[in-house]
Amino acid sequence: MTIVKDMTIKYNDCMISYEPFWRTLKARGESTYTLINRYGISSATIDRMKKGLGISTAKVDDFCRILHCRVEEVIVYLPNEPSSK
Repeated sequence: MTIVKDMTIKYNDCMISYEPFWRTLKARGESTYTLINRYGISSATIDRMKKGLGISTAKVDDFCRILHCRVEEVIVYLPNEPSSK
């Protein structure tokens, strides 16, 4: 596992990005403060996402419920381009 760039995590040849989450959060008028204090999301979960680390599918489900959105509005899979040898 390597951190590729902000909010993106790479496992082998696939990458998951939380970039859609930050856009959805803003579009819904929510903030990390409201997620933590109104909805009980842990600050550790937010920190993991900011660092591009993995979160559970249960947390993805929580975000979809809170933000009234689809999974694609929280995470996105970015295929890794094959390296040329």
